[in-house]
Amino acid sequence: MSVTKERPVMSEILHKEMMDLLAHDKRIDGRSLNEFRKVEFEVGLLKKAEGSALVSLGGTKVLAGTKVELGSPFPDTPDQGVLTVNAELLPLASPSFEPGPPDETSIALARYVDRSVRESKSIDLSALALQPGKLVYVVYIDVYVLDYNGNMTDTAVLAAVKALENTTLKKFNLEGEAPVFSGEFTPLALKDFPVSTTFGIIGEKCFLDPNLEEEQASEGFTSFTYTRDGNLCAVMKNGQGYLSPSQVFEMLETGWEKAKEMSRIMNWRTD
Repeated sequence: MSVTKERPVMSEILHKEMMDLLAHDKRIDGRSLNEFRKVEFEVGLLKKAEGSALVSLGGTKVLAGTKVELGSPFPDTPDQGVLTVNAELLPLASPSFEPGPPDETSIALARYVDRSVRESKSIDLSALALQPGKLVYVVYIDVYVLDYNGNMTDTAVLAAVKALENTTLKKFNLEGEAPVFSGEFTPLALKDFPVSTTFGIIGEKCFLDPNLEEEQASEGFTSFTYTRDGNLCAVMKNGQGYLSPSQVFEMLETGWEKAKEMSRIMNWRTD
């Protein structure tokens, strides 16, 4: 995801430099067109959260934490638990992030993370119903962009899924009128581990994991989230540029290969 209000300060000189480099399949930071920046992650940093993860993708850092409470299901899904995702772009992360209520960028980021987790069926929401129609687990995912150097989208999805992976649920006794905590915990079972891949677009060239300079010069961005079986579960396009069918197919094919690579790095894939 790009923060478009940063783009007007992008100089034409840098844009031309990128065009010249991309014509030779090169990039400003020396990466190939289909290369992620270095990925690092830590889990369990937030002791008061049910699960947490800090993921760094190059200079972009995103912290995700999960909280789980008991609540009522939605009327139209009485036999399912509830998933809620929020995202916050901390002002200390970038000069372009401002304090105040969520803006379009943070709302779009939260919605994309939500779709990636929900549509991948990563969480079996039906397994979170303790008393269908009455009592369910409510899972909150809070995403915080701590440092922004491009491509917060992929970083946020990785952080959210990694936080879910180490989330634990309280077990309750339901024999009385009110649920009683049994003193035991159980891991939140995940059925899938979705991975997002984002491409910047300049002219006919597409490049994976754009950094901040590349975002500022790009004409558009497209993100694809894959399940571990290679199915698409979320797609997002930013920017006003158009995509040719050949570009879409190229990004889809490359994205799936890089999603498998990222899954192995995150210890989600062994094949």
